[in-house]
Amino acid sequence: MRSKIFKGLILFWTAFIGIGAYVGGISMLIKPDGSILHMQAMLPYFEVLPFSSLLFQNYIFPGISLIIVNAISNTIAFVLILKNKKTGFVLGTIFGFTLMLWISIQFAIFPPNLLDNLYFTFGVLQLVCGYRALVLFNQKNFKFNPDDYKNLDEKSKTLVVYFSRMNYTKKIAYTKADEEKARIVELKTNERTQGVLGFWWCGRFGMHKWQMPVLPLEADLNSFEKIILVTPIWVFKICAPMRDFIIKNQDVLKTKKVEVIFNHFNPWLPTGAVSEVEKYFSPDKINSKTTMLGHTFN
Repeated sequence: MRSKIFKGLILFWTAFIGIGAYVGGISMLIKPDGSILHMQAMLPYFEVLPFSSLLFQNYIFPGISLIIVNAISNTIAFVLILKNKKTGFVLGTIFGFTLMLWISIQFAIFPPNLLDNLYFTFGVLQLVCGYRALVLFNQKNFKFNPDDYKNLDEKSKTLVVYFSRMNYTKKIAYTKADEEKARIVELKTNERTQGVLGFWWCGRFGMHKWQMPVLPLEADLNSFEKIILVTPIWVFKICAPMRDFIIKNQDVLKTKKVEVIFNHFNPWLPTGAVSEVEKYFSPDKINSKTTMLGHTFN
């Protein structure tokens, strides 16, 4: 539902900005003095720009520029988004920023006016809606298949324990378990964690740094030599189910070789998550993965 909503919004903004730019640009070409748009009095303000004596004696060059930069560009983005192409969502986002730059130039050369303020706001909204639509597009098309991991070993002395809402952390955990030829188990809880309501419910636990009670683990920690914990970051700290697991099993974890892998949206690892883990035991190794726009990076 969110994906459809934001796809609809970015389609609206690319169409709205594109059509407006066509109307404005073509009007400038039909009447280069700006009379159709009642902009005759604005032409002298262009004299502060470079090459004004060549390019800004009338509205022909501004009209052509408007059509290329804001009309044709948004038309291309609109068509690609309509075809559900990722490039369209990327371009729709970029062209929102382009509109903001365009209006910023007008802020510099024109007196304050309502129209510039409105179109700068439109650019911000297009940028925000485009970015959100791109994230949701990547999430919707995120592919994960547990059958792709052939080296998992139920008898291994290495155990990977993870919690994941959106499968990003799950994929990281399975990749690590495959590399280590380890056994893998998922932390499960009876709390609501899926969907939009799950996002806000989990955010509540994250904000308060509460434990989210997990169900009994399908493995005996004492039988493993190495334990790898893979956790997403909630509000700059470890996720609530992993917090509950660590607190309940900290005595066992202190006796094992433990590696912790954090998965987070920020481009940097929040230090608060590391310090929280170290409060309960001393991990032998800490790694970090960054998930942005539906993709994971080291």
